[in-house]
Amino acid sequence: MSSDLQPARRAMTTPEALADFSKEVFTVEQVSRDVFLRGHGPAVLIVHEVPGITPEVAHFARQVADKGFTVALPSLFGRPGKPRSALYLASSLARACIRQEFFAFARHTSSPITDYLRGLGKLLHDRCGGPGIGFVGMCFTGNFALAMMADRRVLAPVLSQPSLPLAISPAHGRALHVSPQELQIGRQHAIENGCRPLALRFTGDPTVPASRFASLHEQFGDAVELIEIDSSLGNPHGIAPWAHSVLTNDRQEDPDHPTQKAFERVIELFQQRLIDTQPI
Repeated sequence: MSSDLQPARRAMTTPEALADFSKEVFTVEQVSRDVFLRGHGPAVLIVHEVPGITPEVAHFARQVADKGFTVALPSLFGRPGKPRSALYLASSLARACIRQEFFAFARHTSSPITDYLRGLGKLLHDRCGGPGIGFVGMCFTGNFALAMMADRRVLAPVLSQPSLPLAISPAHGRALHVSPQELQIGRQHAIENGCRPLALRFTGDPTVPASRFASLHEQFGDAVELIEIDSSLGNPHGIAPWAHSVLTNDRQEDPDHPTQKAFERVIELFQQRLIDTQPI
């Protein structure tokens, strides 16, 4: 069964950047969050980066929805629709680091908020139908995709610039912010069910060290797809050395640009796993 979640008339309180999304409150085990919804078809859960659901994140989600998916954007921190700024980013990061739902420095434990996200994924799959759901985590939430893979409903996990745990030491830089049990289940899911995670980063991004992608390859082998975009000085596409957000702020919507090709690969992954795959 499919579901059409195209929004009706917006309430006056809906942020302008999200005016073409509907908003619902989803509760999982007494935890409630506002979730912005758009589109129809199989569900794709997009979890925003720091500082929150910015206009750029909403734009990315809108484009995914327009490709034939029901997009769900839960608000985990920040103010939905508020534009990005240095001050907003710093304050949101500081608040997120001290909240109990997030373990910003944990190397071998996933953040508690992933329990809510798995429950939300189940609710979305029950509503939208299809073979399973897609998931995109970004920056602070990027590695959540690995914890989400403990649920067999998650068929298309994407880790965009996965930045947890914060790389305060070489050991933190290599770590994947997921428990050994979840990692084992996710690896089995990837190998046995073809649920290969897709990970994206800029090569010069210090928040996502190359060692973290090496750890992903070590754990998953050929069952992970790694896309590393050259952001070194003098790179052929003029990408800034400080580039970070592959699918949002630093994406260039030029067909020949590597960030646009990365976006297209994400869409292709969702189409292959959520539309062309038989139900689980």
